[in-house]
Amino acid sequence: MPSTYRAATRSRFHHQGRRWRLGLAALGLGAPLLLAACQAVSTHDSSSPQDDPLAHAPAIEEGLDADSLSSLLLAEFAGQRGDYRRATREYLEMAERLDIPALAERATLAARFSSDPLLLEESVERWQRLAPEADAPMRLLAGLAIQRGNWPEALEQRLALAERGSQADLSGLVELAMEANAELEPLRERLATFLDRAEVELASPHDAELALAMLEAATGQTQRAEVRLDGLAEQHPELPAIWFTRAQLALNADDPERARDAARRGLEIAPDDPRFVLQLAQAELALGNVDAAEARTDALLDSHAGGHQLRLALAQLYIEEGHLEPARRLLLPLTDSDETPAATFALLGAIAETEGEIDNALLYYRQVPPGNEFLNARLNAARMLIDDGRLEDARAFLRIERLRHERHYSDLVALEVELLDERGREDAADELLDSELERTPNDEQLLYLRAMRAWQDRDLEAMERDLERIIEHHPENAMALNALGYTLADLDIEGRLEEARELIERAHELEPDNAAILDSLGWVYFRLGDPQRALPWLERAYAAMPDQEVAAHLAEVLWALDRRDEARDTVHEALERFDEHPLIDELLERIPELSPDASQPDETRS
Repeated sequence: MPSTYRAATRSRFHHQGRRWRLGLAALGLGAPLLLAACQAVSTHDSSSPQDDPLAHAPAIEEGLDADSLSSLLLAEFAGQRGDYRRATREYLEMAERLDIPALAERATLAARFSSDPLLLEESVERWQRLAPEADAPMRLLAGLAIQRGNWPEALEQRLALAERGSQADLSGLVELAMEANAELEPLRERLATFLDRAEVELASPHDAELALAMLEAATGQTQRAEVRLDGLAEQHPELPAIWFTRAQLALNADDPERARDAARRGLEIAPDDPRFVLQLAQAELALGNVDAAEARTDALLDSHAGGHQLRLALAQLYIEEGHLEPARRLLLPLTDSDETPAATFALLGAIAETEGEIDNALLYYRQVPPGNEFLNARLNAARMLIDDGRLEDARAFLRIERLRHERHYSDLVALEVELLDERGREDAADELLDSELERTPNDEQLLYLRAMRAWQDRDLEAMERDLERIIEHHPENAMALNALGYTLADLDIEGRLEEARELIERAHELEPDNAAILDSLGWVYFRLGDPQRALPWLERAYAAMPDQEVAAHLAEVLWALDRRDEARDTVHEALERFDEHPLIDELLERIPELSPDASQPDETRS
């Protein structure tokens, strides 16, 4: 379904779930672990994009006839030309026909450079089917699941590795899940069940126990976590993660003295791990020892010269504890650098705003350069002025910023529209949008924004008019093609389903791996009365973009195909996964038998 413009969310000082999350992500250390998981395709070193990614691929020395040899050469030449998509397809076709795992591995290596996550997943799944004894496909599938945020699937792949006696690094997976704010309770339940029923000797049983302790600690089962950690500390006191988890448990329990002791022990084992210094600083701050905390952070900065991200993480720690002046002292030296991180000005602006220095905060927010922090800083600045009763000043500020940053002109107009909507000034928002489109009548972003506002107002004619204008001037705008096609299909407008199909298929040709378009394609085929054709598209869409809307579509198609248990399972998963699920609720109103709790037999369909 087309969505309205969403500006960057406002950043404010607040605790996040009792400080449990402070760790790898705060120091910029989480991404390398995730990257490593996703790059573990084989035991060979990864090639850079400039190198031939197939240079170290396994050789194909037998099982090739003349046609297969020709296909292999075509694949090799495609890879050398940088046409990794075609190379992957050629390898996959041969792998399926000849049942040679090495071909599927070559397909996977090529797919890594195709910028096509669905093709990569297809390749590695084929590799796993042909070489079920190999560890590498499982590791890569786990990495791909992590990229999608599908933590239960990532855990299943790691558990399969553990079950066969391979190293699974379950504690590393749990740490990544925690950094990503994943739903941890299902992971805890699954891991606990696995350990209770494990029938093989694990390669690293302490790693699995530690992973479970971390999950227990993070899900409020502190007593179980403490008992498990006590046992681990006796058997493996050399593991830094034990002391890190203990320190976090103590911080969460408002026991800073115990946290300080655990962090000190961890620092003795891993003196180069800055997370323990951060924990010590947290503990000292909680004990009211601000000077001691600053001494810790100063020592940490001295041993990590030039660490901008570390300085930012420490400043955030002080901010979360309400000590704004030490945070300011940490941040100000960064403003003298030629490479001042954008977050520096954003945080200094927020500190000034918190202290009531509105104009000073505005100066800092305006210094945030174009990049990830840019729109968020302007949004914070405008909202700050509005909260201070200065709506017209906020609008003037945004007008000036549009002149200063021409590349972000449309973004800043859309941001002002959002702020006016928030204040109940929809008429002013409409007037602004109309006036800007008079100035630039073919601005794709603003036309799309106005179309989505018309859709929200159920004004299909106005929506269609703006989307068609986009398509007229930019016929390769897949987003507009998909939005119009999906709307026609979803509303099931009589006589226009074929038109909807054509629009969506054009969008699919332009962006064949766009999950939203895959969902639209499946949905229009269903509306045309062909649920069998719709199913694979919706399954691909849900694998790539698991949201409640795609889940609703998939469940309804499964129900229409009389695969009712699968349909109920899909609904159940969606209800568990998503906090808000209006389309699932609407589906259950239409087909109450789809409820996971429904006990009616499946012979009839209402």
